[in-house]
Amino acid sequence: MISRLLLASARSDRMRRVVVGVPLTRAVVDRFVAGEALEDALAATRELTGAGLAVTLDRLGEDTTEPVQADAVRDAYLELFGSFAEGGLTKDAEASLKLSALGLALPDGRSGALDRARAICEEAGRLGMTVTVDMEDHTTVDSTLDVVRELRADFPWVGVAIQAMLRRTEGDLRDLAGSRVRLVKGAYAEPASVAYQSKAEVDRAYVRGLRLLMEGSGHPMVGSHDPRIVEIALELARTNGREPGSYEFQMLYGIRADEQRRLAAAGERVRVYVPYGGDWYGYFMRRLAERPANIAFFLRSFL
Repeated sequence: MISRLLLASARSDRMRRVVVGVPLTRAVVDRFVAGEALEDALAATRELTGAGLAVTLDRLGEDTTEPVQADAVRDAYLELFGSFAEGGLTKDAEASLKLSALGLALPDGRSGALDRARAICEEAGRLGMTVTVDMEDHTTVDSTLDVVRELRADFPWVGVAIQAMLRRTEGDLRDLAGSRVRLVKGAYAEPASVAYQSKAEVDRAYVRGLRLLMEGSGHPMVGSHDPRIVEIALELARTNGREPGSYEFQMLYGIRADEQRRLAAAGERVRVYVPYGGDWYGYFMRRLAERPANIAFFLRSFL
């Protein structure tokens, strides 16, 4: 119930004003968000890559309402890539894109978001970087996959995030055979008609999806901090004769950092999802909703 309330709050402008306006919130947000400025993202990237970890950068922003905002998001990624190139940080780096931030809901919708995403992918490819398209709530799945198919025609290395909690996911994973796929449990409040509701159901769906990916010819990206899921992923990789590097683990910035480094030290490829930017509220609330430990951390910081 608390998780569903937090997920609903992620879309509330009133709650946004309350949470953002509390000075102590900033200290808590710093655990999950690298910072608001480009320099903060670069500093976090240097620290992580220095520890043997790969990164994927997400310039935070959702629900763009004007074309100029969507253009600004595109330009921010291009600026990020330029800074990465200047700092020698392009190796093993990628960008994570939300199509809503690139204007998917605007009047020009699909075509505008596709054009902006294509510009980002062209520059990423030129620098030897990759791009993964984030998945949002269930109403955007078809449009997101449609754009991803278009992008993959020119950039076959483009990845996409798929949410195990959605009932349609196994079919989507079969359609994405041979692709780079980040499998996550899901961080949106979805109705029972389209999504599994209990943790046990979602966990079982995740393992089914993970098995499909590990048995396939694509590049599975295991987006989970769950120790049991990590062990299952390692066992499935061994069973299917996969070498480290033919799959990878992806974990969020600020969560289970010791485990990220332990896996990397054991020879596994680990990529850290690094969000940055001023529009951190929605991302922050979803991180709180995912695990009771995150909520406890938040409350302890206030006390």
